[in-house]
Amino acid sequence: MDDVLGYEGKHAVVTGAASGMGEQVARICHELGANVTALDLKPVSTPVKTSIELDLLDHASIDAVVAQIDDPVDAVFSCAGLPGPPFTDLQTGIVNFIGARTLMEGLLPKVTEGGAMACIASGAGVGWQQELANYAPLLATETFEEGVAWCEANPEIAFPMGGYRMSKVVMNQWVAATCSKFGETGVRLNCLNPGPTKTAMMPAFEENAGKDVVENALGVIHRYSDPAEQAWPMVCLNSPRFSYVTGEALWVDGGFLGMLSTGTHPGFNFDLA
Repeated sequence: MDDVLGYEGKHAVVTGAASGMGEQVARICHELGANVTALDLKPVSTPVKTSIELDLLDHASIDAVVAQIDDPVDAVFSCAGLPGPPFTDLQTGIVNFIGARTLMEGLLPKVTEGGAMACIASGAGVGWQQELANYAPLLATETFEEGVAWCEANPEIAFPMGGYRMSKVVMNQWVAATCSKFGETGVRLNCLNPGPTKTAMMPAFEENAGKDVVENALGVIHRYSDPAEQAWPMVCLNSPRFSYVTGEALWVDGGFLGMLSTGTHPGFNFDLA
């Protein structure tokens, strides 16, 4: 594959590489010529240079993985996630945000100047700007343990709509608030907000929220996306060709946010002001 995105010979770290969007990101980066370090709790089947077991619920596992990863690192893709039930709100919040944040911050010293990190949030994080005050104390925590303790002590604030939405709202907030810190070392930080996507987690989403609710989050492209349709934009975000893009949330949602913002979505009346 022609490497127009500048990944040939670069070191890419991908979490959640065993399935879904993470698997597709790992595949694409490998095909573009990157040396891929794949991280997941499950075995990784896509061709990569290195595969390491990672448990984002376990701070010790995160620290051990960071120590094992060779530097320099050029791109980090945080794709691992939980769908909510059957996992608890706290487990979902840890894997989707607290653990993911801990890993990315742990890897930051190994990322080269001009490198980039991208993480998967979700269309479920819509309206995150209006919830900055609610989650400011969580964003102010500095360690894995402090983040977990705040969630445990404030469940009514942390999880009013469940751990999944909380984690996606906060991931959007963290990217916007932290890009300046990462930028001090020359590293870009962005996130992706996918619309409904055909991954292994989709049956859980449909069961938990109801298939009608999930389908109501579709945009003008009225179908679920394929994981590769989310992976390619994420690969672009971390490409050196996107060197002036940081602190951004890229909505890959088939037009959902645009319709929602302009009142043209037939299923929602949502004030984003």
